[in-house]
Amino acid sequence: MLDFLREHPRAPIFRNESGNRLTASEVECVRAFEDEVLAARVGWMPGGEPDWVGDFLAGSVADVPFYRAYGSAPRRLADCPTISRADLSRDVAQFVPDSVPVARLINFRTSGTTGHPLLLASHPVVAASYLAFHRRALRRFGIELQHGRGQVGVVLLGLQRKCFTYVSVTPTRNESGLAKINLHPNDWRDPADRAAYLDALAPEVLAGDPISFAELLTLPVTLRPRALLSTSMTLLAGLRGRLEARFGCPVLDLYSMNEAGPIAVADARVGGHVLLQPRIYVEILDAAGRAVTNGQRGEVTLTGGFNFCLPLLRYRTGDFASLQRVDGEPVLMGLEGRPPVRFRTMTGEWVNNIEVTHAIQRLAIPQFALHQFSDGGLRLQLAGAGTEAHAATEILHGLFGMAQSIRVEAEANFAGKVVQYTSDLASAAP
Repeated sequence: MLDFLREHPRAPIFRNESGNRLTASEVECVRAFEDEVLAARVGWMPGGEPDWVGDFLAGSVADVPFYRAYGSAPRRLADCPTISRADLSRDVAQFVPDSVPVARLINFRTSGTTGHPLLLASHPVVAASYLAFHRRALRRFGIELQHGRGQVGVVLLGLQRKCFTYVSVTPTRNESGLAKINLHPNDWRDPADRAAYLDALAPEVLAGDPISFAELLTLPVTLRPRALLSTSMTLLAGLRGRLEARFGCPVLDLYSMNEAGPIAVADARVGGHVLLQPRIYVEILDAAGRAVTNGQRGEVTLTGGFNFCLPLLRYRTGDFASLQRVDGEPVLMGLEGRPPVRFRTMTGEWVNNIEVTHAIQRLAIPQFALHQFSDGGLRLQLAGAGTEAHAATEILHGLFGMAQSIRVEAEANFAGKVVQYTSDLASAAP
């Protein structure tokens, strides 16, 4: 399978190597976890908390250095301080439990589309466990995964000038193939190979973000996936409709983040995003950290999670919604996630907002925001960037052209969540 994926005559230039890193016993553990997640009920009694929260709170305060600084465990979760992305970005090691062996830790580096770029602790078992929640989301739409040995299960799509790409297999799906590819023409010997390679792989599921899916619509592919999974950014209804019409399959809009994995999936039948994780508890808080009344909008705040390397206690996500119950299920209504934005260069080429993040992430900038005006000019707002303003301007000139108008504004800090990428251009949203 790996030879087929790598050595196909129309294959892209793969830039990296990666693999599942699971031991045989861990494969069985992940399979058991998938069965548990698929069978579990997600939810809690109105006005209460899940019965596991108390033990989780006590265990986290005892085992996690950051939470241990609270002193004794509060009697109620509501008495705990909230934490944010800024806390994780300062020193993520303080959030790794003492009991977790460090020898096999891995990390995820987020793109930082909502503020602080993060390096997050994880483990091969945690990475493999994402599939459990994807399967739960797919099952909601009547889809049971079938591809196994000798077939390609998933192709992950990106569209960036520089993208982490690799091939692997999924042991819990009997070694079915997995490929992460970049649809940007720079990663291909011939841009026409993109459609030919995707058709040759014929994956059961395609995953990506709205920007990569918009590029997919321009390719003459004939493949018929059973589902498309959209993550990382808000999927606009118009693009979802075009994708469903083109590929004849459901397009799932997943609310997911590296800090917590797949959290919810949009379901038009209930009017919002249905929670996917049985071991995550959602509070909706106001600016002061108080729970809002039922049905009111506030900040989505998470406790729990399946990443045993990063237990979360009242983590403020920076996303906003109301929480309502529909047929006994907790549903996030009116969720405001991270919108996809692209920027126009001096030559008329479009630049993905993730490319801006990748280009600028090497700088010591705690937070930044980029806006493009209707005349094409850019405004770069920097908070706590010190002497990095000149370097950031040079990087943007490298992306957009030396003649690009760039106005840099220094901010003492940003109030609340950063809406990091915005544009006045009508075509900025794919």
